[in-house]
Amino acid sequence: MDTYSEIIYSVSDRIATVSLNRPEARNGYTLRMADELAHAFDRADRDDDVRVVVLTGTGEHFCAGLDMSVTECDTPDDPDAEWVEPAGRCSMRIFAMNKPVIAAIRGAAVGAGATIILPADYRLAATDARFGYVFSRRGIYAEGASTWFLPRLVGMGCALDWMISGRAFDAAEALSAGLVHSVHEPEQLLDKAYQLARTIIATTAPVSVAVIECLPWKPPALAVGRKRNPCGAGQG
Repeated sequence: MDTYSEIIYSVSDRIATVSLNRPEARNGYTLRMADELAHAFDRADRDDDVRVVVLTGTGEHFCAGLDMSVTECDTPDDPDAEWVEPAGRCSMRIFAMNKPVIAAIRGAAVGAGATIILPADYRLAATDARFGYVFSRRGIYAEGASTWFLPRLVGMGCALDWMISGRAFDAAEALSAGLVHSVHEPEQLLDKAYQLARTIIATTAPVSVAVIECLPWKPPALAVGRKRNPCGAGQG
């Protein structure tokens, strides 16, 4: 996959930027976007010139959730064939990253847009960000392994409230609960994400970061098994 149609991928100063790129549809999530995101994160992980990845969206919104108007189920005819639902294709690839991922979120971050950010190492939000785990209001199950990630970030009580009610909440509530690390004015958001990325690049060792990322999620004996070759994560 040499070119992308629904995301933008670029590398500069050892930072890979992955941008959802359907601004006319508030970056509505599609199957193609899911596969392109998984490919882009794999590409960044394998590139020794990349130390940090910034995940964001073009336009005024991060992602308004699955775009049902253009998305059809791609489940295989063979019931025994391996299949991963669309949000999980991105979130689980981020979870397997050997390199830090910083999500920069503004506007709508709903459904898939609220789940794919959960395994990121940092989540920075704009003051206009609105989050929603709206699955109960759509009559579908929670996707992207969000029922596993979210309680570990904000606690079981808060996660159950957000998921059972399906209500929307703002950046201030997300910050108070620990879902996001910091909140910034929209025009400053990307600059803050890049500033953080540059600090990580300048002050940390890539192999140390790759192993440390594992430890909060799994016991030490299992942590290295989560990563794809953590000892090969970058070369300085």
